[in-house]
Amino acid sequence: MQAIKVSNLVKEFDGLRAIDNISFAVEEGEIFGMLGPNGAGKTTTIRILSTTLKATSGEARVWGYDVAKKPDEVRRSIGIVFQDQALDDRLTGMENLDFHARLYGMKKDLRKERIKEVMDLVELWERRNTLVKYYSGGMCRRLEIARGLMHYPRVLFLDEPTLGLDAQTRHTIWEHIKLLNKREGIAILLTTHYMDEADALCDRIGIIDRGKILIIDEPDNLKNMMGKDLISMKISSPEKMIKLLSNFEWIKSKRIYDGLLHLEVNKGEERIPFLINLAQKNALNVELVSLRRPTLEDAFLHFTGRTIREEEGSSRERISARIRSRRRR
Repeated sequence: MQAIKVSNLVKEFDGLRAIDNISFAVEEGEIFGMLGPNGAGKTTTIRILSTTLKATSGEARVWGYDVAKKPDEVRRSIGIVFQDQALDDRLTGMENLDFHARLYGMKKDLRKERIKEVMDLVELWERRNTLVKYYSGGMCRRLEIARGLMHYPRVLFLDEPTLGLDAQTRHTIWEHIKLLNKREGIAILLTTHYMDEADALCDRIGIIDRGKILIIDEPDNLKNMMGKDLISMKISSPEKMIKLLSNFEWIKSKRIYDGLLHLEVNKGEERIPFLINLAQKNALNVELVSLRRPTLEDAFLHFTGRTIREEEGSSRERISARIRSRRRR
């Protein structure tokens, strides 16, 4: 069964399309990732699917229920962890979960049993009686995940689940997400702008940029679509080097970013001596040359034309321009 089915979904804010005719499906038990920069439309998509925001047009179903026509049924079928923390730090971890379970009408005995299950799952049972204000950031995130599981949801939404956490804590959260997916067997829709997170967790990934889903596939397939070696060169004039390389068919793409010249080539090891020799013959100083296989960052660059860092900066500028335009009216 498809846990989520989205068809031609559009959301506009004051004439600006935050989501632009996207379609995708998430299967039961799958971890599906939406990978994109801030402002790409990831959180807006989750808000529509969780019934907290109405779409402009299109259709979305969660566990078979239309989110616009059957919002109560959808809410009973989902758990959600938003970017911003929504715990009561005046309560203990156990009290936060108990309060959430009461809102869903769970009976006392079932609440008690389920609290133990989910707190064990995220390794917080020993801290169940500690006030949340004394929890670390990672502990709070794990408690929010536990809360999202309290009422036995069919689908769990995780919106940037490790945003702002240190590397070690992020990896701990990843392990808990994998474990709960295995034990609970639920579908997970995860949004992230971290490449390593999407690669480590997701069965499939949808690359989303400027409100559009550009491609959906498994992480390894996305990387293998590049099919080429990637050579990076720190060189005195990358622009001149690009002109020198304009007629070589074995170079599939040429880009400059982060101050480096990046080439997508066949048989990378064989090409490096030629590239260095060509640069030196044309009085170009080569400081660094590296060879590697494609990553998700490279796949994102390939499909969007920008790195995710560049795209986040562009998104912020578009929003600022929109605000300036409103002020002039």
